[in-house]
Amino acid sequence: MATASVTSKGQITIPLSVRQRLGIDTGDRIEFVEISDGVFAIKPAVHDVSSLKGMLKKPARPVSTEMMRGAIRRRGAGK
Repeated sequence: MATASVTSKGQITIPLSVRQRLGIDTGDRIEFVEISDGVFAIKPAVHDVSSLKGMLKKPARPVSTEMMRGAIRRRGAGK
């Protein structure tokens, strides 16, 4: 069984064998998922871009490039 120590800043170093099994590397994010009271699972925080499909609806009317630029200008001007 792999183990790790917690530093005074709350940081841990995930053992190499665990990182390899999870398929994570430097800079990757992980999620701590509580599976029961006080018991957590660690999983890579990676989502396939296809999981985003259907989250946004198409606009009721097409938005032109000029309309987008205008919205950006107004937002930048604080209006």
